[in-house]
Amino acid sequence: MDKTLILASQSPQRLRLLKDYGFSIEVRIPQIDETPQPEESARVLVERLALAKLRDVVDLEETGLAADTVVEFDGEILGKPGSQKKAITMLKDLSGQTHNVVGGIALRHMGQDISGTITTEVTFRDLTNEEIMDYVEVGESLDKAGGYAIQGRGADLISRVEGCHENVIGLSMSAVFELMKFLKVRE
Repeated sequence: MDKTLILASQSPQRLRLLKDYGFSIEVRIPQIDETPQPEESARVLVERLALAKLRDVVDLEETGLAADTVVEFDGEILGKPGSQKKAITMLKDLSGQTHNVVGGIALRHMGQDISGTITTEVTFRDLTNEEIMDYVEVGESLDKAGGYAIQGRGADLISRVEGCHENVIGLSMSAVFELMKFLKVRE
């Protein structure tokens, strides 16, 4: 692919991953309602949002990519905490537990859209209240699904990752390449 890939996301993590793989990127920030629908599963939510973001800012003749990520724990969807209090609650809930990071990806190329989801299992070690407070004070948890950033100091909270590590950062590059192969973006 020799032309620019449009990234329908304001995520610096997604942008960095794509650039690390050599993509030339144009960022466009979608304006969509990300509210989950009643009884919507994490997989359905992230795929729906990825497609909505893509369709909001990428024209039919363009090639673009969008993604969405949530944490699913104990049947609940955990998005971005937005406040320190909510981040502390999320991290206390996740302490010593296993949760799923569910990523949705949507790709548009030559007027065709394709989408899918990927799930990674993440286990936190047992965290003390002091560790949780210290981590939240760093400030990287407020705008991350589940209240932590595996690519930052949040890596210290984790004892095990099963599946795609990049999915936990925000974009599974192996899934991106599979979708690109399917739509013949890259041969």
